[in-house]
Amino acid sequence: MLIEDVVGCHVEDAVTFWAQNVSRNNDILKLSHALAEVCPQANSVFGNPDFTKIYGGCFSEDKCWYRCKVQQVISDEKCQVLYIDYGNSEILNRSEIVEIPENLQFPSIAKKYRLWGLQIPPDQDLNQFDQGRKFLCSLIFEKEIKMRHKATYQDGTIVAQAEYGKVDIGEEVAKKGFAEKCKSPINANNCDEKKIDVAQYQPWNAKVSAPAWENRPNPSVSNRLKGRFGDQIGTNMRNENHTGNHMPFAKEKLMACDFNMGSNISLAKIKQDQKLIEENEKLRNEKEIILQNYKELESTIAQLNHQVQEEKETSKETLKHLGKTLHTYVGTKMRSLAAQVEVLKDIRRSNMNVHFGDDLFRAVKEVSERCLIAPSSLGKLENIWAEYNLAQEMIQLCKNVNESDILILKRNEVQQNLYSAVEEFILEVDELPLSERSTILQELSGSLEAIYGQVTEADDSEEAFQQFFEWKQTKLEEFSRVRSGTNASLQILATWFSGMIKFFDLTSEVSLKSEEVVGNVDEVLEKVESDICKELEISLVEQDEADKEIILNAYNKVIRKIRQEQHLITVIQSKYLASVEFKKQIVEWLNKSPNIDNLLSIKKTLKNVKARLRWKLVEKSNLEEV
Repeated sequence: MLIEDVVGCHVEDAVTFWAQNVSRNNDILKLSHALAEVCPQANSVFGNPDFTKIYGGCFSEDKCWYRCKVQQVISDEKCQVLYIDYGNSEILNRSEIVEIPENLQFPSIAKKYRLWGLQIPPDQDLNQFDQGRKFLCSLIFEKEIKMRHKATYQDGTIVAQAEYGKVDIGEEVAKKGFAEKCKSPINANNCDEKKIDVAQYQPWNAKVSAPAWENRPNPSVSNRLKGRFGDQIGTNMRNENHTGNHMPFAKEKLMACDFNMGSNISLAKIKQDQKLIEENEKLRNEKEIILQNYKELESTIAQLNHQVQEEKETSKETLKHLGKTLHTYVGTKMRSLAAQVEVLKDIRRSNMNVHFGDDLFRAVKEVSERCLIAPSSLGKLENIWAEYNLAQEMIQLCKNVNESDILILKRNEVQQNLYSAVEEFILEVDELPLSERSTILQELSGSLEAIYGQVTEADDSEEAFQQFFEWKQTKLEEFSRVRSGTNASLQILATWFSGMIKFFDLTSEVSLKSEEVVGNVDEVLEKVESDICKELEISLVEQDEADKEIILNAYNKVIRKIRQEQHLITVIQSKYLASVEFKKQIVEWLNKSPNIDNLLSIKKTLKNVKARLRWKLVEKSNLEEV
């Protein structure tokens, strides 16, 4: 008979539990350390899992990694797993189940035990079942107990006598009525006695140095996976029942019948108990949901009460402030109104409120109404100049003497017309104030650029001036309307003050009633303040983007017209100087033809000069050779 010392780690029912050999404590620590290093970087399980393979699973309660086997595929995303080193099971997402290396693929550390000679009574209800499980948990959980092996089932469950000190755990469970003696002996065909060599389950040759058991803050840390068995053992049991695993009245009881354990539980009873367990689980879940909702409502109510309290305090402070404000309201109102009136007076004195592009408006008038027009004789002069140049060119190209005489006559005729056009142009230009106009345009351009800056690329449409005039007219009308409203409101307020003076003058013989004097003073003050604010806004606030665009377009067009007119003045002045010079030089040649003898004499002189020049070049060449 094999005897071993174990520590209980998971309870299934009043006669079935999982335990770990005390000699494996160090192995458990090393295994936990190794899994913590390997599993976070391991690949998750995809596709159909291998039910015989060992994986790593992330326990939902402590988020630590433990070895497990897949028992059932619940859905594409979830699987039910059994933690083979502790005995409990739960449902995990596939992402929480990972592959582990071969050196971690060794038999489970925890083993499943069944108390020798005991079985669950067939008429036991759910409450007794749960109490029996808790009672067995109190006897074996995290306690070192001695197991005397009697037999082993084909599924690996060990039938053994459990002792804690001098206490026979099976007898204690039977005394409490949570289990009863088996009525039929165990069939040797379904189980066989065998020696269990603990050494054969020694794990891989771990190279990781695990901390000693006594250095852990709590020795039960190695069994964290079991999930608070004492008070919450029912939670694990419910999870197992809900997932179809470890059903004490379903699969395992049927297996016990197959193994001839002496259970007399009928199939109808099993189904009924299973249904009760499921209903009880639903009720407990509903209870937990209701409790959770209750706690959330309590929290919400507490927050609302806190907010109400804060609002009460704020309201009290507001009322205090309002009370203080009411005592000084009239004085504060009058001081504010007086300050606004003072600002308005300063603005009106400086005429700031009437500057709606006035400088630009004057510039537009200047370039539109007093624009300099090109002299009518200028076009005629340019045409005759072109005819005169053409006649001169034809004379130069002519080689026939007879034809040249005809061309000279025509040139003289054009020359006479050119002289007349020049005289007309000079007379007309003399009457134009070119110098004064140039000065005006220069000053106007400088003042506008100082205000509005350099010319930019903007809309140069023909309607730019019209849009500017309409905008200015609208602004003036609006300002006039606002100013009239301000004057009227101030006049009404002055009349009200005059009535108040008369009313409070005890020597006055004028009979006034308080209702007549006070009247609707609040509305009067409100209207005065509103009108003053409107006028200050119009006077002080800069134009918006639409107004700026209208002004900018008008400014750009004004500058372009100024430059065009300056260019025209430059052209006229240039033509004028050229015309005056031409008039001086052409007077002596009018109606005259050149003398042939003079021309021949000039030609002969040029030939002599060329001959002497050639001789000088020959002498220079000779001197260079010497």
